[in-house]
Amino acid sequence: MKKSFYIIVFFILILMISGCTSWQKNYGKLKNVPKGQNEVTIQVLVDKWDDYNIYYAGRDERFPLGVIFDPKNNDTTLQGDRWKNIEDKEMLIKILDRIERHTNHYPCLKEVLSPDGRFYGYLYHSFGPAVFKRIDDKKMYVFDLEDPNDRDGRGMRGL
Repeated sequence: MKKSFYIIVFFILILMISGCTSWQKNYGKLKNVPKGQNEVTIQVLVDKWDDYNIYYAGRDERFPLGVIFDPKNNDTTLQGDRWKNIEDKEMLIKILDRIERHTNHYPCLKEVLSPDGRFYGYLYHSFGPAVFKRIDDKKMYVFDLEDPNDRDGRGMRGL
């Protein structure tokens, strides 16, 4: 009797684990930008700003939380309802400068990848989790970033 109980519990655990991993198949991930000879830095992205569709998250330009760099020369798209377009280099530099001051955390640059490792773009931000959900093979939805100054805990709401 005890043996069959443990077998049933074992199979239930296997089903639970497999169920938990299947939902992750639709979510993107972040990866540190590789170091090396052709290293991409935030300065490289600023210098080549015209090669990207660039968006920022946050209440407005004065309180940005992060910046997304979506390459124009590939067939993938990063999209989100609450991300605002950055239209020129001066605005980009201003927003990048304000990210650290607004969040009081040092920002870092990450690659945005699909669940299967396909490159979608870059995220530069300094605080909290970033969530990306694949819509289809070419589109990834970017959820809003969490604001460390948001005391009511409404971060990560849909864009």
